[in-house]
Amino acid sequence: MKRRMALGDFLVAYLRKIGVDHIFGIPGDLALKLFFALGRQHGMRIITLSHEPGVGFAADGYARATGKIGVACVTYGAGGHNMVNPVAGSFSERVPILVFSGGPGEEERKLGTLIHHQAREIESQHRIFQEVTCASRVLTDPRRAALELHEVVNAIWTEQRPGYVEIHRDMVDQIIEVPDELIDWDGHLRSRESDARKVREAARETAAMFGESRHPITIAGIEIHRYKASRELIELAEKMGAPVCTTVLGKGAFPMDHPLYLGVHIGPISPPPIVARMDEADFVLNLGCLKTDMNFGNRPPRVIQGKTVWAVDRRVDVKYHTYTEVGVRDFVRALLKENLPHHREAVSYADNLRDVPARDDQQVRVGQILLAVNEFLADHRHYMVVTESGDMLFGGLDVRVPHDGTYLAQGFYASMGFAVPAALGAQLGSGLRPLILCGDGGFQMTGPEISHAARLGLNPIVLLINNGGWGIFRPVVERRELLEIPPWPYANLARDWGGAGFEANTLSQLRRTLTAADKTESFVIIDVRVDRDDLSPVTVKYIKAAAKRSQAPRPPNATKGAGQ
Repeated sequence: MKRRMALGDFLVAYLRKIGVDHIFGIPGDLALKLFFALGRQHGMRIITLSHEPGVGFAADGYARATGKIGVACVTYGAGGHNMVNPVAGSFSERVPILVFSGGPGEEERKLGTLIHHQAREIESQHRIFQEVTCASRVLTDPRRAALELHEVVNAIWTEQRPGYVEIHRDMVDQIIEVPDELIDWDGHLRSRESDARKVREAARETAAMFGESRHPITIAGIEIHRYKASRELIELAEKMGAPVCTTVLGKGAFPMDHPLYLGVHIGPISPPPIVARMDEADFVLNLGCLKTDMNFGNRPPRVIQGKTVWAVDRRVDVKYHTYTEVGVRDFVRALLKENLPHHREAVSYADNLRDVPARDDQQVRVGQILLAVNEFLADHRHYMVVTESGDMLFGGLDVRVPHDGTYLAQGFYASMGFAVPAALGAQLGSGLRPLILCGDGGFQMTGPEISHAARLGLNPIVLLINNGGWGIFRPVVERRELLEIPPWPYANLARDWGGAGFEANTLSQLRRTLTAADKTESFVIIDVRVDRDDLSPVTVKYIKAAAKRSQAPRPPNATKGAGQ
């Protein structure tokens, strides 16, 4: 960095300083100067895809898999507006994304006429992104541009949410002033500090509750991921000796093959052993769990305040007290310092696949696919799992990724089209080979982005569960023809795009094709045909529970257990 330098050069120097080495984007005329400034040979790799939603999901997957900030660069209007949906998903699920957009220059704006790609007003795109980001700026002042970018990036890091920076094309070559504090800065982004006194007091009160309990349980949520507290959580769980569940959104925050891992808690539609254990609990420690309908089986969590601790959103609710300015990672670290009794409970992992038949005399079923995936992952260490929204979002909850493997899904925002581009970004960042669980409906949205895999040196395996449409809605709609989609030749498309394609119709065929796919160096699509009405076990339970609730009177507030 220099005290005076072109804004485009400063952007590259700043991004390199914070450790960014990949930028996802698509060039466009109002962003060409910005795009090529970022793409100069400074050790930065520019990753282009076919459509902006894929760019947004890829940057999101990169950030989830690496713990770094994902960066995207798009053009103004037609490009920027295409990014709104993936950025909204990143906002909902606490993913740190930095979005750069180009824009019209000052002379163009002075003309007083509409500029191509413009929606309502020049400022409209910025106002739209203010709704789905934690911080946003349009850089127009050469004296303030460097600090304004730094302010956005700091907000992204402290809040673990997206930020937006708009740079009009005549600003890229502008000479800006870089303050000494940024020149001398080491590039380390710091989390927001907690109030040490409140942290200690919250931990002390929580430890006292835990000490009085006989059947405690911990539930780990998404903030354990985002604030990088998994290592501390493992240490705390082993010190406590009590079982650990994860939420839908927090799946993967605790190792899935750890002896204390009970499984995924989804409220009343959890596997029966988890429901029974939650009913028995006299103390529930919720760490980083967002209170969402998806996390708790499409109903709000029921909380008995006297037996429940919630640590989320920089506050800890202990019994009837609230401690503000307490981050979840600092809270876990403080609990580790407390004198906690050690429980010695025998924990058995629970899922929804216990009654799935393993016979191979008919068309493969979704539950059998999940069993085959778990068998495959148990023998193959270097895989992550990425699941698409729809039936595979629920089916993925029964997938067990051992060996500290990575699991990615949009467990709350649940936008279809997430999985394939997110897996590309995740493999670029982590180096792990993705196994993607995707329905044919989701694949037809963004799945063709996999055609970029060969030139990018990537080799994901797409397990495409093909039921000929948007199958998750078939049990609840009257006009099923509205859910039909055209039959694509998925295996042939894989081969045409430079990969390998397989088809599997039975359980034994699927096992063989997974083995063959593992030995294939290119990307792979496995077209697995299932019955049109077949769904994963969790999806079936979810739909039945929703139907039952829609017909039943409102339940009373009183419930068993410490929290469900």
